[in-house]
Amino acid sequence: MPVRIPDDSDFSSFKDQCLSPDGWSSRYNKGGVTVWCREQDSSSIQKIKMRIVCKDVTAETLYDVLHDTSYRKKWDTNMIDTYDIGRLTVNADVGYYSWKCPTPLKNRDFVTMRSWLPLGSDYMIINYSVKHPQHPPKKDYVRAVSLLTGYLIQSNSATSSTLYYLTQVDPRGSLPKWVVNRVSHFVAPKAMRKIYKASLKYPEWKRKHDPTLKPWMYPEQNTLPSISMADLTLQRADSLENIDESGVSEEKAQHSDDEET
Repeated sequence: MPVRIPDDSDFSSFKDQCLSPDGWSSRYNKGGVTVWCREQDSSSIQKIKMRIVCKDVTAETLYDVLHDTSYRKKWDTNMIDTYDIGRLTVNADVGYYSWKCPTPLKNRDFVTMRSWLPLGSDYMIINYSVKHPQHPPKKDYVRAVSLLTGYLIQSNSATSSTLYYLTQVDPRGSLPKWVVNRVSHFVAPKAMRKIYKASLKYPEWKRKHDPTLKPWMYPEQNTLPSISMADLTLQRADSLENIDESGVSEEKAQHSDDEET
């Protein structure tokens, strides 16, 4: 299927999903973080939405943190690797991301097309999975599929903002129920708090690391190679390996410190 860069209506729809309570069930509400889940037809595909209010962090800073790949390597300890593949337009690119799963589950990775839009006091970043001929599935990883993942950042004041994170991912595997529960009760809230803490430290870090370099704000700074939409196709889940990990017990799994509250 052809790939399409999101337009204003896609961003508007994403914002509505982040803000609307309809169809969402609260699974976690503690320490300033709320997590909602939405039941899907497939038990392995969860739609999750999170919200955190970030005091002493501007919307602009949050937006920079979520874009800045160099800084992400400092705070995202679940990440194995991430890199940009190429740019499509001034506000769309293609990138790679891989992350650690609890042992003995296989680690997952993505190739996604990402698009972003600053709109008044709101900032949005959304992505979905694509196929790129030079970045096929890798050995020792399960290529997962982002059906829709993104962030909505809203400014509350000159010194405060709210971050929403919405994700619908096909992990390409029958995961045990304890993994699904752990994501909504431990992994997701921890990830939101980690972004908040990273954002508090970002202005000082950025002052020492190319303070004027923000290609997501200034397209003329973007040095990524240009890639053609014709090189990309929509990543369909049914064309990828699907593994059964439903029998993995929680007792045998090794959890990272990042998954604990």
